[in-house]
Amino acid sequence: MDAVRVTFLGSGDAFGSGGRLQTCILVQGGGTGFLVDCGASAMIGFRRSGADPNAVDTIVLSHLHGDHFAGVPYFILDAQLISKRTQPLCIAGPPGLTERLGAAMDVLFPGMRAVRQKFPIDIVELAPGVRRELPGLAVTPQAVHHTPGTEPLALRIECAGRTLCYTGDTEWCEALIPAAQEADLLIAEAYFHDKPIPYHLTLAALRAHLPELRPRRVILTHMGADMLARVETLEFECAHDGLVLEL
Repeated sequence: MDAVRVTFLGSGDAFGSGGRLQTCILVQGGGTGFLVDCGASAMIGFRRSGADPNAVDTIVLSHLHGDHFAGVPYFILDAQLISKRTQPLCIAGPPGLTERLGAAMDVLFPGMRAVRQKFPIDIVELAPGVRRELPGLAVTPQAVHHTPGTEPLALRIECAGRTLCYTGDTEWCEALIPAAQEADLLIAEAYFHDKPIPYHLTLAALRAHLPELRPRRVILTHMGADMLARVETLEFECAHDGLVLEL
């Protein structure tokens, strides 16, 4: 079985806490490459890491907040003008993605939506609870609890014989159980340590429910200042920009 490589091109929150880039996780294995989320700073992460944007076949989005999807217009613009992409690109995400992405493109780069790209783009709107085959992977999204209007999903992804779960941004909810149960890797938001806050997962809540989830490995990400101050004392692995791990 081939290894699956996971690279955190960005591991931060919306506010750049700790000087970290916004969420963008590159996964490579089984002859494909894909991004899990693509925050506004994604192309900076690519340039810093030396990763090739043209090695990405698919972008899978957890929800429609800018620190998780606003890098997609920049990715497409880079593909057209800099990376000279020719192969198809699949972009999958929550219901409403097609219109929201088009609107973001026109806000950031007026007229961009009307430009004919030099490569095919396939936009896939994921239905919660429905497993969907994408190039080189399969994703089963679960509707979770985050800011209304962002259509938040936890993502259970199968690739090259491995199962990854990404919680996205969410407070604890029962939908995280089928998303994360016995995953080879759980990438979990841990925005605060134990301070209750609507729409976000705390480490205390995650820790309390781990016996139900039973993941084989846990990586904490999307940490605010409260969590970053505690990183050296935590019993969990913590993501940082540039972290590379293999499954």
